[in-house]
Amino acid sequence: MPDCRTSIVLAFALLLPCAAIQSQTDKAQYPDYPSETPANLQPVTSSFNYDRRTAEIPMRDGVKLHTVILIPKGAAHAPILLTRTPYSADAQTTYAPSTHMESILWGYDNAVDVIVQGGYIRVIQDIRGKYGSEGDYVMNRPMHGPQNPTPVDESTDTYDSIDWLVKNTPESNGKVGILGISYDGFLALTPLIHPHPALKVAAPMNPMVDGWMGDDWFHNGAFRQQNMPYIYEQAATRANTAKWWSGSFDDYDVYMRPGSAGELGKQRGLEQIGFWKKVLAHPAYDAFWSDQAMDKLLAADFKAEGIKVPFMLVHGLWDQEDIYGPMAVYKAVKPLDKDNKVFLTLGPWYHGQQIAKGSSLAAVQFGSDTAAWWRMHVLAPFLAHYLKDDASSMNVAPVTAYETGEDDWQKLNAWPVAPKMKPLYLQSDFKLSFTANATNSAAFDEYISDPAKPVPFRARPNQPVGYEPPVTTWEYWLVDDQREPSGRSDVLTYTTDVLTAPVHIQGQPLVNLIASTSGTDSDWVVKLIDVYPDEYPANPQMGGYQLPIGMDIIRGRYRESFTTPKPIESNKPLAYRFNLPPANHVFLPGHRIMVQVQSSWFPLYDRNPQTYVENIFWAKPDDYKKATQRVYHEPSNASAVELPVVDQP
Repeated sequence: MPDCRTSIVLAFALLLPCAAIQSQTDKAQYPDYPSETPANLQPVTSSFNYDRRTAEIPMRDGVKLHTVILIPKGAAHAPILLTRTPYSADAQTTYAPSTHMESILWGYDNAVDVIVQGGYIRVIQDIRGKYGSEGDYVMNRPMHGPQNPTPVDESTDTYDSIDWLVKNTPESNGKVGILGISYDGFLALTPLIHPHPALKVAAPMNPMVDGWMGDDWFHNGAFRQQNMPYIYEQAATRANTAKWWSGSFDDYDVYMRPGSAGELGKQRGLEQIGFWKKVLAHPAYDAFWSDQAMDKLLAADFKAEGIKVPFMLVHGLWDQEDIYGPMAVYKAVKPLDKDNKVFLTLGPWYHGQQIAKGSSLAAVQFGSDTAAWWRMHVLAPFLAHYLKDDASSMNVAPVTAYETGEDDWQKLNAWPVAPKMKPLYLQSDFKLSFTANATNSAAFDEYISDPAKPVPFRARPNQPVGYEPPVTTWEYWLVDDQREPSGRSDVLTYTTDVLTAPVHIQGQPLVNLIASTSGTDSDWVVKLIDVYPDEYPANPQMGGYQLPIGMDIIRGRYRESFTTPKPIESNKPLAYRFNLPPANHVFLPGHRIMVQVQSSWFPLYDRNPQTYVENIFWAKPDDYKKATQRVYHEPSNASAVELPVVDQP
């Protein structure tokens, strides 16, 4: 007699034919009922004023890069305008579901009026490792060399892409221009090294150039910790699907609670990301940063090979993200420009505002759309001159600079790389004057810097970095009214008398701060401010407004060397010298000039514990100490902000 297991097997075997028969019977009960979704939808685009193509362009190492090509209907012998991006080529070419090329491009990184009215073929490409492109992603992929042992970089990828485009776009005239903003601006700089012969012009706008000296990651050694969400979202996934989160409306609290930036990163899992680990390992300006600095790389290449491609650097005077890069490149390469191929624009804009509306910047009004004027009178003829077959000579100056205060455009032959400087001295009784201090003046002013109560970089609640609702004011913070910090006890404020004549500055102000701390490390923030008259009938909301003209920070441990940090000798007056961002400004009669000094700028920059530790990313709670900060203005230790004053025309 079979056991139980045998019985079960026999029963199951007998049931199988029945189940198969039942399945066939059920299937026979229903008529054919196909899906209503086509296997491959073919959109009808005959009414569109453009043709849209996509291509997976092969690089020299076999990696394919996703590329969107928009061709105006009827185009022939048209130049190509290329942008390479880590922010999705598909997204940047589908801003609206429209039949019009202008509408689908109306958004970030598209100077739409210039592109459409100029009849350009628009090409946008995902860089390797992002969105639709193959390969591995590396943040601001270094050029081939010490930091990149592979044979491919953004320059070679651009070369290979241009080579494919001119061979496979029959509607083109074989001429290519490249432009881009921010990260895409960095990507418009890299192909200037070993360029493809078809690359005829470039327009790097607000480019990332040196992440440590003064662009996205550090400013003079102080870490811009509010960019940690960008690192997380940009590098965690191919399509930026990982999102930084917050349990607080006020970013001040988000960055205060963990103590240090390193601890916050640890709590958020940021250490899974390769670039963040590199940031943690390189807090000083070592070879990791200097080997990648595009101003240095371009200067070295141009010295050896010459400048082959004309290009225009575009700088925003109130660029809240990459205020260092364009001018650093200009200063490095302009002396090498033997054939007038280096152009420069300085506009009164936030980061990337040149492709948006430019009639105002928060409360500051310019009286006209400065961005639209620049696009039509500078960018459009500049690109056309080098890209169009029938282009005539252009009327574009080597330097086009907006003069804030007077609110007009200037055409200059050059921008002062080493202007004459005039010291504006900090004095006793919180005065500010071009006259040197009297011998009987007080030696110093002092304040207590408390890391437990850092100075907010703008009025709380502090919003995160961003451009989309509910974050809508990030782009304006560099023009925030500085009256609130000027009233704090941990901010020193020095002011001139009311001006009786205009003071025009053109160049980079230089801070020469003589200061001491009771701690062994310290940050110093210095702000140059235009104080409006108490009443301003032309724009009443500007009455008494304290408008920043240039502001920046330095981490004291790098006072002697950005490469080799060292503790600060306590209670000893020491010199801290660093540049403020470029300015082209007129302080008008009836206004006053102000300088503010403080020791924190939170949460945009991480807190200095004011006790020297090897790596501030890992400062412990007990390391954060109050310190007595002194700013000196006696004749032998005269603090000043040296201004690049020029004569009024």
